[in-house]
Amino acid sequence: MQYSDFTLGQTASVTKTITEFDISAFAGITGDMNPLHVNAEWAARSRFGGRIAHGMLTASFISTVIGMHLPGPGAVYLKQSLTFLKPVRIGDTVTARGEVIELIPARRWIRLRTTVENQNGEKVVDGEALVLWAPLETNDSKRAGV
Repeated sequence: MQYSDFTLGQTASVTKTITEFDISAFAGITGDMNPLHVNAEWAARSRFGGRIAHGMLTASFISTVIGMHLPGPGAVYLKQSLTFLKPVRIGDTVTARGEVIELIPARRWIRLRTTVENQNGEKVVDGEALVLWAPLETNDSKRAGV
């Protein structure tokens, strides 16, 4: 795909159901063993009344959208803002979306509105990302820099 193929309003999404394994694997990889995520008894006494997924696990599906779909392989993440709005629990199905909201051709940058919604259509994460489109090393991409 060429940079000129991207258009304002273009979207892509991925959907994933959160499992016990996802939370355990994320905790093991990151070392974030917060009992809110990994200890059912402790989490039951929390304001959430039970375990919730790591916020960054939920937000990581935005990375899947960017790295695999929009803009896709070769994208370089430059910046991401995130606001966590609602908890995600084991068994929830989340859909991460990216929407092109600005194209900056001189830098080959793409600004995306990024969101994650649960199976009820409730927004659980809101944010924006800035991405460099550089799928192959070219003179143009070297000049654009990061």
